[in-house]
Amino acid sequence: MPIINKMYKLISFLLILTAIYGLFSFFRPISTTMTNPTVMSTATPAVTPEVASKATPKKQSDVCPSPSSILHLKNWKLTLPSGAPEKPTEIKQPALSTYSDEQYFATAPDCKSVLFRAEVGGITTKGSSYPRSELREMSYDGTANSDWSTFSGTHTMFIDEAITAVPFKKRHVVAGQIHDADDDVIFIRLEYPKLFISINGKEGPTLDANYELGRRFTIKYVVAHDEISVYYNQNSQAAFSFHRSGTGFYFKAGAYAQSNCEKEDICSADNYAEVRIYKLDVGHISDST
Repeated sequence: MPIINKMYKLISFLLILTAIYGLFSFFRPISTTMTNPTVMSTATPAVTPEVASKATPKKQSDVCPSPSSILHLKNWKLTLPSGAPEKPTEIKQPALSTYSDEQYFATAPDCKSVLFRAEVGGITTKGSSYPRSELREMSYDGTANSDWSTFSGTHTMFIDEAITAVPFKKRHVVAGQIHDADDDVIFIRLEYPKLFISINGKEGPTLDANYELGRRFTIKYVVAHDEISVYYNQNSQAAFSFHRSGTGFYFKAGAYAQSNCEKEDICSADNYAEVRIYKLDVGHISDST
């Protein structure tokens, strides 16, 4: 009996302790480090160095070849919509041979074309109120401005391109020009959705009345014997020809936005003109050849 009594007392003591512990646990505050399952599903997991290297987005220049690997840029210089007022950034040779800018001039995601982008709020040249990301023809391996005449030799520029973006409100962009020493002479212009030839700033023949952004097309300028002809989509018949005599001529190619912040409701880096060029060839043949 004494042994049984001791066992009863021990069991009673343990039950009392258990009850006290349970009562204490009931009133104990919940730990602030406790994880909420609904938050846990959106929490950022720990990243090992190996995973981090795979998760970090690569720049386009790390994935695709440089613009100069796609286009022959030996005799060009590049004007960008950045820099100081009326003094935009210019990239000349030899720097242009390796140059790339993720924002304004870079290999496009398809790795087969070069992207030219000009935001409406970009820096402009002294003679214009509109921004551009555009190539200007040069000579002597890019060391001097190109300067040829319409009455001597044959001069050609072929562009395989697509206009991929226009400004939000004034949806106009120029993509491929001939200039003389003073001003533009002829250029390809999109006033969305109409793609047409502009001559001395005046509207010329329509090339595509319902152009769709991203649709590739080709332009070929041929200048010889004071005659300038424009060929569209490799057609054997010129879309337009006219007489023009003079000197100081050169080609331009890229994206020349025809809008700015004064003409747009939204002025931001997301509002821009964009052109992608797949092929760009220029040729000059003298009459004696």
